[in-house]
Amino acid sequence: MNILIKNSNINLSHADIVIIGILAIWELIWKAIALWKSARNKQIGWFVVLAILNSAGILEIIYILFFQKKKS
Repeated sequence: MNILIKNSNINLSHADIVIIGILAIWELIWKAIALWKSARNKQIGWFVVLAILNSAGILEIIYILFFQKKKS
């Protein structure tokens, strides 16, 4: 499959498209969980950063594991 981006011809195989789709779904799931948790914990700074940056789920996982407020 050929995709034209700013006068550059990029060839993507079906496997490439599947990998991109899986990565997009992975990112969406982690982003949704992290945004939900940061909003519930009223951590506005984290919410803004998580909403703006795309990191393939890495930043979202780091937030969930290390920076979300722990339940008391």
